[in-house]
Amino acid sequence: MPRTSKAEAPLVLDEPVIEGRYTELDGYTVGFETHKADTDPAPLFRGLPGDRCQCPHWGMVVTGKVVFRYADHDEVFRAGDAYYGAPGHLPLIFAGTELVEFSPTEALGRTMAVVGRNMAEVTS
Repeated sequence: MPRTSKAEAPLVLDEPVIEGRYTELDGYTVGFETHKADTDPAPLFRGLPGDRCQCPHWGMVVTGKVVFRYADHDEVFRAGDAYYGAPGHLPLIFAGTELVEFSPTEALGRTMAVVGRNMAEVTS
């Protein structure tokens, strides 16, 4: 059975606002994220349908808090909560938040391609 741990997952992101370790298990990307600062990444999703993340995520908040904003409501998840983030959300992240998240690799790749282009525009 496929498995991983935070210590085994490769460090992919080490930025001032996030540390992210990610690995793929049988078509799903497992992400171990540590958020270092309050972040509203909404501008990074510009260009996706509705300018919102279209990838579903299942996860658990280890510490801290995350908010998924939808067009008509917000969902707040705190330490100890397991969650499902449906397509069409925008995350709002808070400093000190640690997440373990599972996302379909293909859908995540499409989303991250747009996010990456938007990040490149912001930093150039």
